[in-house]
Amino acid sequence: MVVSLKVNGAVHNVAAEPDTPLLYVLRNDLDLNAAKFGCGLGQCGACVVLVDGAPMRSCITPIGALGQSEITTLEGLGTVERPHPLQAAFIEEQAAQCGYCIPGMIMLAKALLDRNQQPSEAEVRLGLAGNLCRCGAHNRIVRAVLKAAQMGGRI
Repeated sequence: MVVSLKVNGAVHNVAAEPDTPLLYVLRNDLDLNAAKFGCGLGQCGACVVLVDGAPMRSCITPIGALGQSEITTLEGLGTVERPHPLQAAFIEEQAAQCGYCIPGMIMLAKALLDRNQQPSEAEVRLGLAGNLCRCGAHNRIVRAVLKAAQMGGRI
């Protein structure tokens, strides 16, 4: 079966069953490897992408449930030459140790900042609480999100 997905502004036709997890299609069919397979149960957040602007755990989201939704991955935010403000803030704050959780953290932070342009530190911590970081870079991650928020506006 062929399923049509709109990812990072482009439509892709993928030969896959409707119950195939979005994460598998992103990584295996579209070569978008930022979202990571962590737990496979939707509990760690390494696989978070945005679906119509809302954070979604792609490891447990079947592609057949997406319809005409707009999917945004970390690759859709910025480039090496022109990083998204969140990506730039994470680099400046050295918010990644191993980096495994960072794509999911950035996507969750993007959704948070789209809803709340000037969150408090407590709101950032609460907003990111569902994503796990085994390295212990949480404080740097929170600082990076707050720095990106200081850049102003919807980012």
